[in-house]
Amino acid sequence: MAQKRIKLDQETASCLLCLDLLKDPVTIPCGHSYCMSCIKAHWDKEDEKKLHSCPQCRQTFTPRPVLVKNTMLADLVEELKKTGLQAAPVDHCYAGPEDVACDVCTGRRLKAFKSCLVCLASYCEKHLQPHYDVPPLKNHQLVDPSNKLQENICSLHDEVMKIFCRTDQQCICYLCLMDEHKGHDTVSAAAERTERQRELEGSRLNIQQRIQDREKDVKLLHQEVEAINLSADKTVEDSEKIFTELIRLFEKRSSDVTQQVRSQQRTEVSRVKELQEKLEQEITELKRNDAELQKLSHTEDLNQFLLNYPSLSPLSESTDSSSINIRPLSYFEDVTAAVSEIRDKLQDFLKEKWTNVLLMVTEVNVLPSLSEPTTRDGFLKYSRELTLDPNTANTLLSVSDGDRRATSMRKHQSYSIHPERFTGCDQVLSRESLTGRCYWEVEWRGGEGIVAVAYKNISRKGGWNVSGFGYNNKSWALTCHKKSYIFFHNKVQTPASGPVSSRIGLYLDHNAGILSFYSVSETMTLLHRVQTTFTQPLYAGFSFYYNLGDTAELCKLK
Repeated sequence: MAQKRIKLDQETASCLLCLDLLKDPVTIPCGHSYCMSCIKAHWDKEDEKKLHSCPQCRQTFTPRPVLVKNTMLADLVEELKKTGLQAAPVDHCYAGPEDVACDVCTGRRLKAFKSCLVCLASYCEKHLQPHYDVPPLKNHQLVDPSNKLQENICSLHDEVMKIFCRTDQQCICYLCLMDEHKGHDTVSAAAERTERQRELEGSRLNIQQRIQDREKDVKLLHQEVEAINLSADKTVEDSEKIFTELIRLFEKRSSDVTQQVRSQQRTEVSRVKELQEKLEQEITELKRNDAELQKLSHTEDLNQFLLNYPSLSPLSESTDSSSINIRPLSYFEDVTAAVSEIRDKLQDFLKEKWTNVLLMVTEVNVLPSLSEPTTRDGFLKYSRELTLDPNTANTLLSVSDGDRRATSMRKHQSYSIHPERFTGCDQVLSRESLTGRCYWEVEWRGGEGIVAVAYKNISRKGGWNVSGFGYNNKSWALTCHKKSYIFFHNKVQTPASGPVSSRIGLYLDHNAGILSFYSVSETMTLLHRVQTTFTQPLYAGFSFYYNLGDTAELCKLK
């Protein structure tokens, strides 16, 4: 009971402003007590208003009350000091060098619980209470404690920066908008945050998809290692059985084959495991980047979000796993066949065929470059669902059918002004970018037209000689006439032969630098193949020759 009473006295003898034991305690008219210096400092700040209040109950006093020392509380404080007890909170509640301190606390300050972006001040839980109770303060935006609130203030005008200048990529105040940033492209910081947040979420989705893809690749590589080992073990076993039936000369050859197979096995397994390790490292990096983006996405302070957003480390180049090819369990079996053939031959014939045995071993290649498919079913494994981007469509094109079809029109369409819109050529690009291995098909109806791929930074203004597909080094195009085809790139034309069809298939192996155009009917016929080096993601495109009513449509392949 005594200890409980002492605890109550401790609370009574604490100043609500500095949260320490009262020094020269005074009791104001409402009954609450403070250190004389603390309440004087508080009222000094309110002198301009000529209205003085209690920091706890908010009762106001006019005129300013005269302060008189409360001798009873002073005696109580002295008794508490003799016991060695402290009324202040435990040390971990105080602000350290690394912490954000409450701006209201005097003396030893407490850790801030929240920072206010309107007041530009930080508050402990007790001093934050008015923001929950006082109506005008309830609308203030509270964020996690921050030492960087002053960075929200314009250094030139001492105003809060609530505007983002897209021209200069920086936060500004409303006075900056009327002065050095006049005429610039500006939006509210909140609007810019919303747009950047969407970009951030898109980046996260891309990272998560890449993580899933790499995890699948790692699983496939694990299966590949098992398949290699199984095939190699079986080949060695079969070879040894065959060689045991032969004379001593064949026993020596058996040993040679075993060594060759094991050597190649180690080489191939080492290659696979090296790629597997790279993919696992990439997964770790992607997850770390995802965590950084997630942390940034939860930043409540708009300016801090925008300040830190450009500093995010860019993603490293994706590891090329295009060469992964899980094949039937057939790696070293050809070696067994060759040995079986030799078993039935004489010694002289063995000498003649021995080179073939070793050749079969060294030709085992677990991770060869994937060749281009030879059947439509093979191409469909890489099919992509694409849509057209109406923001890129020339105003004489109508985009319809779920943004998959473009139609040449007589009248201009009522599209909004957009920097990515083609103005000089009747063209349109896809919304989705193309990397890796992709396949899609285009269905033509009407007269002549162009199917193409292009970099995103292709010019959107100017005539055919500037922005037309195939007339620059940023696009590759196949012109489809009623009786023939012509391939264009950088204003150089190359005739392409093959059966005329209303459906064109396009196969892209971005990493290998291969772009192929096919005539698609009951069979697929190669019209033209490009071998180059692509330096940017590509976008699918259509172009028309002013034949009204002509249409081109991205086909649904799944």
